[in-house]
Parts: sequence; C-alpha cells; structure tokens
Amino acid sequence: MRKILVVGAGQSGLQLALGLQAKGFEITLMSNRTADEIRTGRVMSTQVMFDTALRHERDLALGFWERQAPRIEGVGVSVAAPDGSRPVDWLGRLKGYAQSVDQRVKMAGWLDVFVQRGGQLVIHGASVADLDYFSRAYDLVLVAAGKGELVSMFGRDAARSPYDAPQRALAVSYVHGLAPRPEHPETEAVRCNLVPGVGELFVMPTLTTSGRADILFWEGLPGGPLDVFQGVGDPAEHLALTLELMEKFTPWEYARAAKVELTDAGGTLAGRYAPVVRNPIGRLPGGGLVLGVADVVVANDPITGQGSNSASKCAASYLSSILMHGDKPFDEGWMKATFDKFWFTTGKPVTQWTNAMLGVPPEHVLNLIGAAGQLQPVADRFANGFDNPADFDTYFYDPEDAQDYLDEVVSSAGPSAGSGAPEAE
Repeated sequence: MRKILVVGAGQSGLQLALGLQAKGFEITLMSNRTADEIRTGRVMSTQVMFDTALRHERDLALGFWERQAPRIEGVGVSVAAPDGSRPVDWLGRLKGYAQSVDQRVKMAGWLDVFVQRGGQLVIHGASVADLDYFSRAYDLVLVAAGKGELVSMFGRDAARSPYDAPQRALAVSYVHGLAPRPEHPETEAVRCNLVPGVGELFVMPTLTTSGRADILFWEGLPGGPLDVFQGVGDPAEHLALTLELMEKFTPWEYARAAKVELTDAGGTLAGRYAPVVRNPIGRLPGGGLVLGVADVVVANDPITGQGSNSASKCAASYLSSILMHGDKPFDEGWMKATFDKFWFTTGKPVTQWTNAMLGVPPEHVLNLIGAAGQLQPVADRFANGFDNPADFDTYFYDPEDAQDYLDEVVSSAGPSAGSGAPEAE
C-alpha cells in the first residue's frame, strides 16, 4: 500500500485525499483547522463550480449537497454606464448547471468523511521543517495549502506571471433576503456587472451554513472607488459599504437588496493578492521533493470564477496521473509531467482568460459582449466558457477570429439578425 501525505484541506487537497483513499492508498491529511473550526469560521471563497468540476465530485460520490444547493442555469453580463443605466444586459444559458456550496459546509463535511473512512488526520499548521521530517516516511508529498511558509518552496515562474502586484481589491458578503432579478425571476444565475474603470460586482446564489443565500462580491481596481474595505473589521459596516457602492454603481442590483442581511457574523471577507504561476516542484532542505497542487502553483484572480473549478480539475488530473503510475517512484520527471498535463489542459487556458479579463478590454471584446445582447448563441457560448475556458482561444483573443465568429453567427441566424455584428454602446 503506497503512503501519500496531503497538506491542506481545501477543494483540491480534500478531493485528492478522498479520491486516493477510495483507491486504497494510505493517506495522511494535514489541516491547520478541525472540521468544527472550519464550519464555525469565516467564509473562505465564492466557489461557483461549473459542470465539469461538479462531475469530478460526482465521480467520487462527493456531491453530498447537490440536491440542496441552488441550480445555477445561466451567467448574465451587465455593463454599467455613468448615468446608472445598463447599455448591455444579457443572460447566457449553461449546458449543465453550476452550483456553489460554502466551503465551510463542504470542507468540514468532507473532512468528517475522510476520518470516518479511516483516513489519518493531523491538525497542525505544517512548516517546511515538518515536511522535511515527514517526507521520509511517504512515497509522495502533495502540498495543497496555498498560503503561508510552504508556498515559499515554489519559486515564481516569471514567464507565466505577468503581474507582480494585486490587480483587484476583493470584498465578499454572504446575505439572505436578496430578491430575484425581475427580468428572469425563475432563473438562478451568476450575474457579472462590469463597471468600466471601476471594477466588477458579481452576484451568485449559494448554499451556506444557514441554507440558501446569495454572495455579493466586489472586485475593485486598486486605489479606485471600490478599494475601501481594507481595515473594515465590523461585518455590518462591511455590508453597509457593499450596499452603498451597489447603489452608486449598479442600482439595478441595489434595487434587489432592500431586505438583505448577513448570513452570519463570519459572512464577510476582504483582501487582495497578486496572480501568480509558480514552479510546481518544491525542494526540501534534506533533498526531498514535494509537488504543488492547484492554487499553490497556479493562483488566478477570482474575476473569472475559476479557483474552485481549477482546484477540482487539478485534483482529478493528479489523481489520474498517480493511478496510472503504478508502483514506480514519484520522481522529479513524473512530478513535472503531472503538472504539465494539468497546466496545458486547464491552468494555461484559465490563466490566459483571467489575465485578459483583468486588463482594459480591447474593442473586439467589447463588440463580442455587446453582440451577446442581440445574438443568443454568443451569450450562451460566453457563459459556457466558464466551464471550458479553453474555448475562448478559438474566438476571444484575436480581433479577426472574433469578427469571423460573429459573422458566422449572424449568417446562420438569417436575415433578421442584420448584416453585421452589433457593437457595444
């Protein structure tokens, strides 16, 4: 029986630990918190998971909350004008539904299941010295804890990391009482509200510790009018500030929020970090090697909602690579090949798309977003790109590709669609 140490009890670490456990590996999992501490702590993320990532959980029979969580059937995009209007406002339909489960619910639940199934759980915030000691007793050490000292073992890959500073200031509130969008009251959807030169507001249905809720998530340009949450420790003040900014920049979303209240005292989160891609192999002082997982090695800004999705896809990819390796040693060559498989299928397309969305959108992207308001196939394709970001490579980045695609959609839609692609106002 091969022995594997997994450090970190988030989406990737727990999914991988439970997947390996189910295949007969002897797994030790290190977490810096107990299940109860996670369950009663502060929210950790915004985690909307799309169809592919949800299927990875289903494959391991880990979708315990699928019947309870809202079924998200669309992704909507609204663009704000300075006068408070929405010159662009549309809803793309997802081929397979998405869902969001508060990580306090999911990670605490999965941690309990891991222990119930006989896994060895060590509650300890691991240091590099700890891993140097423990690594000698394991065939493989996987580091899935994306913060703290351990990350220092994985050097920044400058060629794949164009940013060296945070590109957004982040502020999250979990609320009860948000009214549905009046134009689509029957459809659960992620709403992406783009405020040019200011930032973005995302509104997402979720399941939290107290039932169905919504997430209000501001992403503000550093130094801009949304960058005001640093140092705000009081949850009520955090929510009041969130609503004040909604009233100013996205009044159509503020109109839904007359009766909102925080889900709990731990229902807010604020912070910022620089997007980064790191070298996947860490070298311990004693010469041992460890393999980085998910956002330890590919940490993107949450503007495209890919964190939990990439973590799930990374766990599934690594699980496959481990199972295919048989009883051969997990050496440096295997580690590099295992990361490269994840990078080229998931990490690279996600990073390219996310970095593109962080910048000022070029004219052809504005045209695509505007066209989606009049051409439903364009709206649907953009929405489903959240599940498969690699699809953006075929039409999103190059102006000629974008125009060819719009021409093709208009042509197939017939004369009623007009002679050319509509432009964003």
